[in-house]
Amino acid sequence: MTTLEQIQAAGAEGRLLPSTVENLSLWFAAGLPAWTVASVGELVAAGAWAELNDRFYRHLEFGTGGMRGRTIGAIVTAAEQGDGSGPPGAPAHAAAGLNVLNDFTLLRATIGLYRHTRGHLDAAGRAEPARLVIAHDVRHFSRHFCELAASAWTRLGGVAHIFDGPRATPQLSFSVRWLKAHAGIVITASHNPPHDNGFKAYFEDGGQVVPPHDTAIVAAVNAVPLAGLAAFLQPDLAGVDTLGRAADDAYLTVAAQAALTPEVFQQTRLKVVFTNIHGTGGVSAVPLLLHAGCELHQVREQVAFDGNFPTVKSPNPENAEALALAVALAEKDGCDVVLATDPDGDRMGVAVRNRAGRMELLTGNQTGALLIQHRLAKLKELGWIPAAGSPRVTVIKTFVTTPLQDAIALAHGVKVVNTLTGFKWIAAKLHGYEKKLVAVMGADFDYDAALPAARAALLREHSTFFAFGCEESYGYLPSDAVRDKDAGAACLMFAEFCAMVKAGGRTVPEHLDELYVQHGYFLEGVLNLYYEGATGAARIKRILETYRSAPPREFGGIPVAQFQDFGRQVILDADGEAVPKSDFYVVTLANGWSFAARGSGTEPKMKFYVFARAPVADAAALPAVKTRVKAELERIKSLIDADARARAEG
Repeated sequence: MTTLEQIQAAGAEGRLLPSTVENLSLWFAAGLPAWTVASVGELVAAGAWAELNDRFYRHLEFGTGGMRGRTIGAIVTAAEQGDGSGPPGAPAHAAAGLNVLNDFTLLRATIGLYRHTRGHLDAAGRAEPARLVIAHDVRHFSRHFCELAASAWTRLGGVAHIFDGPRATPQLSFSVRWLKAHAGIVITASHNPPHDNGFKAYFEDGGQVVPPHDTAIVAAVNAVPLAGLAAFLQPDLAGVDTLGRAADDAYLTVAAQAALTPEVFQQTRLKVVFTNIHGTGGVSAVPLLLHAGCELHQVREQVAFDGNFPTVKSPNPENAEALALAVALAEKDGCDVVLATDPDGDRMGVAVRNRAGRMELLTGNQTGALLIQHRLAKLKELGWIPAAGSPRVTVIKTFVTTPLQDAIALAHGVKVVNTLTGFKWIAAKLHGYEKKLVAVMGADFDYDAALPAARAALLREHSTFFAFGCEESYGYLPSDAVRDKDAGAACLMFAEFCAMVKAGGRTVPEHLDELYVQHGYFLEGVLNLYYEGATGAARIKRILETYRSAPPREFGGIPVAQFQDFGRQVILDADGEAVPKSDFYVVTLANGWSFAARGSGTEPKMKFYVFARAPVADAAALPAVKTRVKAELERIKSLIDADARARAEG
């Protein structure tokens, strides 16, 4: 039997999914390089049906963060391993498949993005060439994918700009606007395991693509046949522009504005431990912190770019283990704060010294709450927003971020807009505010050229001024000059806050406790249910579908008071705009607690975000409240977990 006949037989026997058989037939007919056919042949000969299903049961799709998936298979074939010419710790070729990120899926995405962008320009009567900026992180194949995408774009007739090495995601977002490009790409899988990589698409506003562009790009990508890729497989950089020092300086100048009162760094010598966890964060965070005047201590073992992330289980600053070396260095050198960034430099994790002298990790929710309070107070002192607040000043956060931040912002008299999960929705709101101002000022108004204070005043008068944005997953944004979460700017912003706290003789945890006494104690918990591959996707689908068809009624004797289905109901945000439809649910319990449920758009998991709260009479009562709420939160989490696992099995 031929390999294809064995595949068809395995499908008939139920070992391969019908979609897998169909996609493998397309793969064999596409005239792809010989190693790709040989790789599939090895997997068939080994009877690796689960691996084939995972690689071929679908085309890799755009989610909340673009395209993300395996680049290196769970089984690496000899054909993929090749002659050992791949990057250290990686095979010569990215995995063969349609549900993985490899040369073929990347080229289809790039060509689809180009065709959509070209069509968008043509529809607007803009005859200029389509301009693209590409950045990449330190992952396996990232540089290769960057060059392959840039080469394809220029072959199609566009203009492509790339950096001379790894750069952070927020710098890409900024550079799209700075260069007045029409699209952008970041090659990254954020903090995913080393075997993953990804493709994030941005449009000319500097934000990740949102409807209608995202679905139109997917359609354009799906229209690109595998058989048409041969002409693009060998990168040609002759027509590609490599950006120089000016691009870095332009971004750093804007990122430095995250410090509203930079003189505070002269009042106290802040001792900072910084780690980029082998990723891009140091390219921007280090010069920002040094220029501000911080005494910087870097984690030597984690400075070098390394896609294997050898010193951590996961390069995620949300995890205590990823910050262990940095915390140890802070203890050794007597530093005030630990700042850590993820591989593509858009998330920041922190640890601070408490009154007992020990380093204490903060969650993304806690860090965001402290930064909202800090920035709104400082913006009032500077006169950027009125002392009493304004309905035309906003904080933007996601629905799955702590309601403590809503309470702080509302106490300051500013609007709070909640969005779906993913910073692209925050960027979309910023784009709307920008368009509203430009409509008033006229087409000749240069939004980005306006000085920050002047632009803030214009936005307050004619649109909405963005004061701060954040999400619970350690993403923060101080300025609309960048349209994605920015760990470099966040490091500087949090360092400014810590310098202010140190100058006042206080500690960061003491400031956090003051917020709890003022607004109530808020505690959050997250449940992640991982379900890999095709069978895992079916389990996630069952959870989502049964939440809709049979919503939960009670947990541990606490009735469900409200069930919000964002896929069926019309939900309006604080601007009066409809929240886009999504398989996302918010369950509110009769005691005022709540939780949100969604499938991750970037990882094979189901996520639940649980929100607890309790009033606090005074500072003396806070410790007992914390203990009581934590115990009850763990009980509710276990009930949600058990219910979800039962739904997953059907």
